[in-house]
Amino acid sequence: MLETVRSDAPAADLPPVAVQFLDCLSRARHETKPFDFWLLERALPAEDVEAISALPISAPVDSVFNGRRETNNSQRVYFTPENQARFPVVKRVVEGFNDARVRAAIEKETGTNLAGTHLRVEYCQDAPGFWLEPHTDIFVKKFTMLVYLLDDPELATAGTDIHDGPPDFKYVATAPYGKNLGVIFIPGKNTWHGVGHHPLKKLRKSIIINFVGPEWRDKWELAA
Repeated sequence: MLETVRSDAPAADLPPVAVQFLDCLSRARHETKPFDFWLLERALPAEDVEAISALPISAPVDSVFNGRRETNNSQRVYFTPENQARFPVVKRVVEGFNDARVRAAIEKETGTNLAGTHLRVEYCQDAPGFWLEPHTDIFVKKFTMLVYLLDDPELATAGTDIHDGPPDFKYVATAPYGKNLGVIFIPGKNTWHGVGHHPLKKLRKSIIINFVGPEWRDKWELAA
């Protein structure tokens, strides 16, 4: 069943990233099976999507593809204060999602509680051969959003895969991959997802936006 998410009109003084995201959230398609997730279009300002995709950050090399991102932790890239100082677009994204009105809208539309959470944004460049096994995000993550960055027909099936849970982890659907498309879900015991039901044919670029609880251990990954 598809539902349309409603939200109040954004205030005129909101950062452009926040304005665009709030508009996106108001248009999001809410799917409820096998768990609640929201499919996104035009998630960020178009110029910011282009700027993120063009960041002068080399893709990881000699990555190990075993179904787990953490295997390659040493090569992962985050929107840290250092990268905010280097790249204006990184700062713009962080400022947009750190706005209290964005947090309030996310809470209203998804039912999550972001009190005391910290913003964590990862820039991903996944090479052919990359895959993620079906998994649920750890409990300390209170919000997960992926925004895809490229328009390439050969990546059309490279979005996040949605699965049923154990014992079979049956494949259900894939969030469409395309420039400025995305997906939101609130991590929980049944939010089984992955990447690779359709093998990657080209470099897959995306950002992952999380709000994480205060007990998050790797503080260096956080936006502030």
